[in-house]
Amino acid sequence: MSEELKIDTLLAHAGIKTDVTTGALTTPLHFSTTYQHPEFGQSTGYDYTRTKNPTRVAAEATLAAIEGADYALATSSGMSAIVLAFSVFPLSSKVLAVRDLYGGSFRWFNQVEQEGRLHFTYANTEEELVQLLTEEIDVVYIETPTNPLMVEFDIARLAQLAHEKGAKVIVDNTFYTPIYQRPLEDGADVVLHSATKYLAGHNDVLVGVVMTSDSDLYEQLFYNLNTTGAVLSPFDSYLLLRGLKTLSLRMKRSTENAQKVVAFLEKSPQVKEVLYPGKGGMISFKVADESKIPAILNHLQVFTFAESLGGVESLITYPTTQTHADIPADVRHSYGLTDDLLRLSIGIEDSEDLIADLEAALEV
Repeated sequence: MSEELKIDTLLAHAGIKTDVTTGALTTPLHFSTTYQHPEFGQSTGYDYTRTKNPTRVAAEATLAAIEGADYALATSSGMSAIVLAFSVFPLSSKVLAVRDLYGGSFRWFNQVEQEGRLHFTYANTEEELVQLLTEEIDVVYIETPTNPLMVEFDIARLAQLAHEKGAKVIVDNTFYTPIYQRPLEDGADVVLHSATKYLAGHNDVLVGVVMTSDSDLYEQLFYNLNTTGAVLSPFDSYLLLRGLKTLSLRMKRSTENAQKVVAFLEKSPQVKEVLYPGKGGMISFKVADESKIPAILNHLQVFTFAESLGGVESLITYPTTQTHADIPADVRHSYGLTDDLLRLSIGIEDSEDLIADLEAALEV
């Protein structure tokens, strides 16, 4: 039945009709850590909550459906989702990754490389990635659009080339979500999200997701998650389900707002470059006078100066000192992440208020 339903319907119905005992419309919170066996040798399907929890299962079912995946695993954070995704690959695997990455991803990649567990090669552009994709590569890792330079990569093209070389493809779909992009349908093997961001959407829950339609990969992922224990709690699973119900509405509104904000920024004499892929709520821009950044950040009233993204409230982030501070300055500067760049996460407020706030701050 779920395959016949459109994504807006799947989202609106997230978690409903899961309680056959009472008929509760909202998914019940199952806090129990352990479950009674009906008899010796029998199980209800639930034994211990780290392995399986009814509230988490309801969230995972919706996540899989909207991403077009056969399987989804909800984890305790976006970073734990990344760690889980890579846990199925042997030590010393060679990873080819896009260079423009979330700073936390780079921090972990750098750590495991220094420990000798994985080896990383980075590509600045899609063409460079294609040139570096040899039979020695085991995993291709893509953020698209990238964070924070908003560069898009052709998932279908890269997945086909990677598979021809015998490599698996992991895509971070945090920025676009299944509303705008479904990487598994384009050939990716694994999709992950920092669902703290758009999927949950309210800046009140920390959650990651790993999705796949490869049964062998899923069995390994499930085993590793159950073994290491970085699962999503029942209450956080409930919050995620609640947030998912409005994902489509929020993404459409943030896109509409972002497009209007971009039109303003492109005309502002205080802005020298705007980076926006055309859809979604994420915008980066470079200011004409870098020295004014502290004053700009301090003057904003509607935008909140904070890390993270994807909530209903609009945020502004300075990657140099926040999200990407762990990337060495010379590395950041080499691929265009310079100290004059600000990143916006556009929420669902009135676009006129957002533009007026930015205009006043930029003129300080």
